[in-house]
Amino acid sequence: MTAPASTSARDWTDEANDVARRIRARVLELTILKDGCYLSQALSSAEILATLYTKILNLAPLPEPLTTKAFTGVPGSENPSPSGGRFHGERLPDGDRFLISPAHYAVAIYAALEAVGRLAEGQLETFNTDGSTLEMIGAEHSPGFELTTGSFGQALSQSAGIAFARRLRGDTGRTAVFVSDGELEEGQTWEGVQAAAFYRLDSLMLFVDVNGQQVDGLTKDVMNVEPIDARFAAFGWDVEVVDGHDVTAIAKAVEAKESNGKPLAVLAYTDTARGVPYLNERKPNLHYVRPKTDTDREAFAQALTALKGA
Repeated sequence: MTAPASTSARDWTDEANDVARRIRARVLELTILKDGCYLSQALSSAEILATLYTKILNLAPLPEPLTTKAFTGVPGSENPSPSGGRFHGERLPDGDRFLISPAHYAVAIYAALEAVGRLAEGQLETFNTDGSTLEMIGAEHSPGFELTTGSFGQALSQSAGIAFARRLRGDTGRTAVFVSDGELEEGQTWEGVQAAAFYRLDSLMLFVDVNGQQVDGLTKDVMNVEPIDARFAAFGWDVEVVDGHDVTAIAKAVEAKESNGKPLAVLAYTDTARGVPYLNERKPNLHYVRPKTDTDREAFAQALTALKGA
């Protein structure tokens, strides 16, 4: 029971790096087509997501890639809209759960699901259109999302609760949660960190995209959260600091985890212009990327050609 991957005999690192490349290419393509997108988040998180889906996560396989249904309103007792969590397969006691916190990373999640064969090809053409569940800001009905996690900082608390409930139920699977470093400014995040350590949730894995940027500029200038590793360690977590573009390092951070009563935080330091170096000129104003000039459009087209041909 593993994440869907290519039938090729290639080493998993080749597969993961190829998935990361496809994530970047797909989101850049959508940025061009839709005249704007949360591109930098996909550029920074591509290897993290690729490693999770191709190597780390133990997700139930799907018989075939899933298609999406039209949005019919917020799910509830009178509107049983399908959960976006179905793209992660059946929930099994020995399987992993994967929760996504930064909802504006949704397009990167969709691209990852498409790249690993969980979201059917062509579904992303409806991205950010009326009636589509592939929304710019993901919610519980969006592919890959089983929770609505806004305002920021909620998913870690929710994931800790899920991990605790699973332990009470006797599940042996792990619970993974993906967050952005800007969410470490949120008080609820640290309440979740404290609770997870107190309840000794060593089946909980946290992956942080530490790209150093947010909507208002550099994180260190808006609200410095460093040293992140020391903060998590002080709360009683195991901490691994890795190059967020090194798939082997990300995977090894999890492989080294012991069953010692401590949750795991993987701090993956990344670059918001990875794969599209032209964007370095715009730093740190990369929260939402639009092609503003003909020069931008030409540079984006050249970057897309390079990514697709890599």
